[in-house]
Amino acid sequence: MKQSSDVDGQVVLPSKDVVVAPSQPIATSDGDQLPAALPDSAVRKSISWRRVGLALLIIAGGAGGGLYWWLHQAPALPIGIAAGNGRIEADPIDIATKFAGRILELRVDEGDRVTGGQVVAVMDTRDLDASLKKSESQAESAKRAIAEARANADQAHSQVVLAQQQIDRAKSLLIDGWVTKEVYDQRQQALEGAKAGELAAQERITEAEHALDAAKHDSELYRVNIADNTLVAPRDGRIAYRIANTGEVLPAGGRVFTMLDIGYVYMDVYLPTLQAGRVKIGDDARLVLDAYPDNPIPAKVTFIADQAQFTPKMVETQTERDKLMFRIRVRIDPDRSKAHGDSIRSGLPGMAYVRTDPKVEWPARLQVKP
Repeated sequence: MKQSSDVDGQVVLPSKDVVVAPSQPIATSDGDQLPAALPDSAVRKSISWRRVGLALLIIAGGAGGGLYWWLHQAPALPIGIAAGNGRIEADPIDIATKFAGRILELRVDEGDRVTGGQVVAVMDTRDLDASLKKSESQAESAKRAIAEARANADQAHSQVVLAQQQIDRAKSLLIDGWVTKEVYDQRQQALEGAKAGELAAQERITEAEHALDAAKHDSELYRVNIADNTLVAPRDGRIAYRIANTGEVLPAGGRVFTMLDIGYVYMDVYLPTLQAGRVKIGDDARLVLDAYPDNPIPAKVTFIADQAQFTPKMVETQTERDKLMFRIRVRIDPDRSKAHGDSIRSGLPGMAYVRTDPKVEWPARLQVKP
């Protein structure tokens, strides 16, 4: 530190509390110059103005956000219309095997749209095909056995006719004394034996016909089992998940696909007691999805829970005090949901509006567009 002297020649050291502010630029070792420090009052004034500007900026931002919220908030609903939020859902359907077997072919994949009756997978049915051929061969054998039994029955009937004629002649000859009683008895026994043979032939025909029926039933059973190993979509919908792959061996009931039934699309919402008590099955409703806020979807109330329950955590309510709620199911018309099946995605969030008073008109924003 550089020393300084007073007028009397005494050495006076500068105090540590004294700040020496150069009034001229300070030269650095490489020739550059640093700007002179501002006075303390100027620094405080600059900081004060910055704080004021920051505060004004925060106030303006809050005012702008409030104005935006006020301009974009949904108008209040009229009395007679209740609202609740939820997620749109479509009934899931598992397409599974009826019998244990190996997957031979998959004809659709995840995301594909399918129609009712469309083949989606084929199982390996070589064992069933062999069993079907065996039963069909047994049926042919039974047909030949029936033909043979009928021929034997015709022969037995001829024997009965002959025996009857012989005993008739023996009877007339016995009266005239031309034959003995022994001959007559022999003819009588021959007739009874021919009748028994005819009856046995008829029984063999019946047995062969039953064998044919059994073979036909077996063939029909194998055909049904083969058909059941061709997996089809039970309804119109969309494949949501592919669970198994080609070549995999599945047990009976093994799932191959899970599809969404686009003919049964709904939203479950929860309403408090006062609102739920006014809802009836068949009441008009509107669904407004977040993805399509300007396209309200017409729907109907199809289910009302008969017991209140605690609100699930994933469902938000307007007030914390609404703890016990009633579950209401609002379903889209099947024809409409099928017509717009490409836009249906399970899980889309939105709002459901239920009209509890049929005299109340729907607000303009909930009017269904043609």
